[in-house]
Amino acid sequence: MTAEDELTIRVLSALLREDVVGLRSRSTPVVRQDGRWLRLPAAEGEALLLPVAEDGYQSEYAARLPLLRRETADRRTADLASCDDILGALRALADPVDRPGFDEFAEEYRQTLATMRLHDEVRAGTHQRLATRYGPDPARWRGHRGALAHDTLAAYLDHPVYPTARGRRGLGTAELRAYAPEFHPRYRPRWVVLPREAVTAAGAPFEEVLPGRWPSPALLGLPELDRDHLALPVHPLTKAQPLQDALRSVGLDRYATLARRPHLDLIPTLSMRTGAVADHPRIHLKLPLDTATLGIGNRRTIKPGTLADGAACQRLLQAVIAHEPRFKDSVLLADETCWAHAGHQLLAALVRVHPAGLDRSAIVPMAALLAPAPSGRLVIEHLADRFHDGDPLALLDAVLRLLFDWQTTLFGYGIALESHQQNISLVFDATEDGPRVRLLLKDNDGPRVNAVRLGDLLEPVAFEDPRIVSEDDGPLADLFTTITVHLCAGAYAYGLARTGRAPLTAVLRLVRDRLAEAVDRLPPPPREVLRERVLEAARLPVKAMVSAGTLFSKERCRAADINKHYTTGPNYLLRASPPGPGRPPALTPRA
Repeated sequence: MTAEDELTIRVLSALLREDVVGLRSRSTPVVRQDGRWLRLPAAEGEALLLPVAEDGYQSEYAARLPLLRRETADRRTADLASCDDILGALRALADPVDRPGFDEFAEEYRQTLATMRLHDEVRAGTHQRLATRYGPDPARWRGHRGALAHDTLAAYLDHPVYPTARGRRGLGTAELRAYAPEFHPRYRPRWVVLPREAVTAAGAPFEEVLPGRWPSPALLGLPELDRDHLALPVHPLTKAQPLQDALRSVGLDRYATLARRPHLDLIPTLSMRTGAVADHPRIHLKLPLDTATLGIGNRRTIKPGTLADGAACQRLLQAVIAHEPRFKDSVLLADETCWAHAGHQLLAALVRVHPAGLDRSAIVPMAALLAPAPSGRLVIEHLADRFHDGDPLALLDAVLRLLFDWQTTLFGYGIALESHQQNISLVFDATEDGPRVRLLLKDNDGPRVNAVRLGDLLEPVAFEDPRIVSEDDGPLADLFTTITVHLCAGAYAYGLARTGRAPLTAVLRLVRDRLAEAVDRLPPPPREVLRERVLEAARLPVKAMVSAGTLFSKERCRAADINKHYTTGPNYLLRASPPGPGRPPALTPRA
């Protein structure tokens, strides 16, 4: 199957899952000689037919062929196989106000396809360079430096939900090669020198966190500004005009100086806007990136308020760990209390400090587990060989026990984290008592908090984003389901089954059993909430990321947060339970 075919199938599956133009709700299933189709009425007696197969992971069906079939009133047919033709046919059925979003998504498709083809060209060479630099076995890539190599492997995978995730809006091949994690490059940021009084900062001074590495104005060739100015890093992909516009908008254009000298070697992480300091890789710099991923509305800049919220959430997690000492040595937190901004989302920086003492550990972002290693085998297989006698299910079992225990405990306190595959790393060690796995968390600036229950258990924490706080469990349960269950558990069940590494029923049973054990340890009412809304629900919330991120405006889809806008899908956890009335009804096909 070509890259274009793979992408088209993912796009069609996502549009079906999100019920775009009624693909799911207005379609009638029909069975033809080659399999099942969904027939969507169109204009003037015509119809669009989508070939589908049973799926189960967040949607009953997924596309099985890379095409739509147009059927006329007299049953003549024509296949639409190109992106432009497919999206054009669906665009014609959309409300006129929504049609520009289909044009934007078509551009995303083209950018992603170009990136996929580039990946196909360079993947083997990149894998060879990683094997040469770090060794042939990724289970022995150690410490924070080895984690960067795992980030590179993960960057070649597709997002479990968003079909065009490999595209970065507005970036060409040369820019990807120079700054994207899948190429494992080094780069140097530029620096804008600002009056100290114009900068809002928190935590230890940057110069203390990165002694000898954070540049003074003098080091950047501006000695006359050394006494009362501070240098903020600027990602090289931030172009001069947007930067100038940002400075002007906060009244700093006459007081800012862009240093001519770049400084500090960085290596991009899986989050492209974050770079690890090359000679001190446990320290990362998160910088605004003037592009969009996972939808045109998902800008990769840094809103100043998110810096304070990330630090506030870190303090909240530290308080939970202090109350729950069993997590003291098993849940590690990156320090995100050191940050600064000048009042604009292009003038900001976070200095993230990861825990010390992990130089001999294998640190693997969850997003890398299903990535092919240089050997051609999956990363999870290499890790299983080293730590779990070659059994990937035993490794996943150990991960899920800890992950579900931690996340359900947080839910009991009234906290749900947006800790998806990119924001959780697994820390593996071989100890005298056997293999040990720990969680390493970062980037926790978008949680949901039940203020009522949290206030009964811990000191309240203030957040700048009003969307974070609620007075009930609904937003928390939705976030818990779409992130912890779907992305950090279900994705691996279906991924291991799809690649032939384990039977789907066995992995789903493992996921359900470990989740049920963790939920049953909770007191009421959070225990009942998770049982009712997750374990026993007929349908589960599912991210509608294409709709909220690109196709529709925020006003049209009514998304307060495009990363937390949902549709629903089948509860695959019920497949691991005895049959019962909670099963969703199947669609009845007609000939």
